[in-house]
Amino acid sequence: MTTTTTTSSVTSNSATATTQAVNSSASQQIAGNFDEFLQLLTTQLQNQDPLDPMDTNSFTQELVEFASVEQQIDTNTNMQTLISLQQATTDLAGLQLVGSTVTVSGSSAALSNATNSPATWSLNSPSAATANITITNSSGQTVYNGTTSLNAGTQTYSWSGQGNNGTIWPDGNYTLSINATGANGQSVTVSTQVQGVVTAVNTSANPPTLTVGGQTVPMSSIQSINSGGGSSSSLTSNVSSLNSSISSLTSTINTLSELL
Repeated sequence: MTTTTTTSSVTSNSATATTQAVNSSASQQIAGNFDEFLQLLTTQLQNQDPLDPMDTNSFTQELVEFASVEQQIDTNTNMQTLISLQQATTDLAGLQLVGSTVTVSGSSAALSNATNSPATWSLNSPSAATANITITNSSGQTVYNGTTSLNAGTQTYSWSGQGNNGTIWPDGNYTLSINATGANGQSVTVSTQVQGVVTAVNTSANPPTLTVGGQTVPMSSIQSINSGGGSSSSLTSNVSSLNSSISSLTSTINTLSELL
């Protein structure tokens, strides 16, 4: 069981150092320009014609512009600090998920003939329906077609790996697509989720990703945490809070970008 947090930490630290260096250079440059501006302004004020003094609007506007640029640099520095803190929180939450069985939004499930584990999906239908099921392999080849009846609510669908012609397909990830119709022939939208054990975390991705059942999924796709080393309810709450924080931070960054 491995994680990629070491690599992500190096990447994150490198990006932070680069951003800090850029901000520091920008601050030094604006400070130097501001000093030159004050020297020129002082000289101009000292040598102006007392009978025809210069218009104060122009240099007042210059002062405002200098203050605005300096404020933007400070804002960028503060935002980088917030992002770094959020990254650390994400790393911690990701590590807590390793070894846990989670339910994530998705349509690909793992088949393991070696352990007699069928590919299993969780289907959620808003109403009773008849569903046409199509299962494809990682190459997009159709390996099974069938129909099943769905009840309103959540239910599971398992495939043993046997194709329509009796072929037993090898271990791997298989994707389920579903086309459902209701009693009156109306189309019914059915959502799919899959379960799997988290074996790795990649926090260098944006958003962070997990390896679940041999496939990579974003952390934000987690629907629930079913088991693991810690408390399920606590981990679920932490992930929900993390996803909310990421959304809030993204919204704040977008708002500040529009204002600056």
